[in-house]
Amino acid sequence: MVLPMHNFISLFSGERNLEVLVKDIRSKAITTQAVHAGITDNEHGAVVPPIYQTSTFKFENVNHGADLFAGRQDGYIYTRMRNPTVEAMEDAVAVLEGGAKALGCGSGMAAIHSAFAAMVESGDHIVASESVYGPTATLLKTVLSKFGVESTMVDTSDLEAVRNAMQPNTKVVYVETPGNPTLVISDLAAIAEIAHEAKADLVVDNTFMGPVFLRPFEHGADVVVHSLTKSLNGHADVVGGIIVVKDEERYPLFRKTLNQIGGVIDPFNSFLVHRGLKTLPLRMQRSSENAMRVAEYLEGHDKVEWVRYPGLPSHPQFEIGRKQSSGFGSMISIGLRGGLEAGKNLMDNVHLFTLAVSLGGVESLIQHPASMTHASMGKEQREQANISDGLVRIAVGIEDVDEIIADLEHALELC
Repeated sequence: MVLPMHNFISLFSGERNLEVLVKDIRSKAITTQAVHAGITDNEHGAVVPPIYQTSTFKFENVNHGADLFAGRQDGYIYTRMRNPTVEAMEDAVAVLEGGAKALGCGSGMAAIHSAFAAMVESGDHIVASESVYGPTATLLKTVLSKFGVESTMVDTSDLEAVRNAMQPNTKVVYVETPGNPTLVISDLAAIAEIAHEAKADLVVDNTFMGPVFLRPFEHGADVVVHSLTKSLNGHADVVGGIIVVKDEERYPLFRKTLNQIGGVIDPFNSFLVHRGLKTLPLRMQRSSENAMRVAEYLEGHDKVEWVRYPGLPSHPQFEIGRKQSSGFGSMISIGLRGGLEAGKNLMDNVHLFTLAVSLGGVESLIQHPASMTHASMGKEQREQANISDGLVRIAVGIEDVDEIIADLEHALELC
């Protein structure tokens, strides 16, 4: 049995088998897991895993090389296939998510593409959330469709819509919850039941909530994907993605697929992500507390038509979110009464906020989907996905919350 945390022995005393050691670290609080997961012994006793910035690894002799390629011996051959620094980060994320193994990818989209490539083939069908990251929708409709993979995009908060979209050839139900950028929340346990009844797998994009607030495997998911670029790294200096698989048996298929596609993450970015993971619970707790204060302020503002934040009782799926999540995250979507022009004016008049795409960093970001991330969808498709012209997406950081609110107040006066 291959486990994601080999040699996690230095934290424990006594002669105990590896499975017990792994169980111990998995049972600890996530703040402890975040600091210690993925840390293994190394020859010099470094507290921080070293960066193996190498493309290839030397064989001891021809038989050693042959054994590695044949799988008769464990070890490293080529960084596209495996690398110790990358593997340490992968193992850490797998522990945090409660999965069996993880695969680091060069971007969030590389993770999503590789997951689909491993799970579907020509003639198969995917059911996906209609409120997803724009490039995910584009991947489904303009890339995978060229290879004979069909997709149906539905409001996955509507269980009947999910059920009606299932077809005999449906192999994957892909859910982003909360959805981007509408923050619609989907009931993962109920959707997992629908998917599994149809012999399909549930894949969850957990980028918004992260394992601090939501662990999709506990609600029936089979595969979890993340953009490492966001909260897992948390410092706006990495582009990366990750696939986490629930079952060890499925890992070789995903690894083989990723190796062939080639969209792997490099050792240095893996090192940065692993470092960022250590403060993940602290950062997410602070940004979530800030976001709650900001959402409450915005809900009472006369220039704001509506506010979507999972922590507000006014959220349409508030009870579902509270049932399956232990926190509410840092993302807020609002609808401005002034529509498209009001959205643009707000963007041009904030000062503390950074006008930029992305989320999950220590800094507060703001963006206007209709003129930025989702402009390529077209007005009709955006409206179908409930992305109005006045929708603004706010990623709340860890700055002083009173100063965050003051910046929004000043900008809203000019909308």
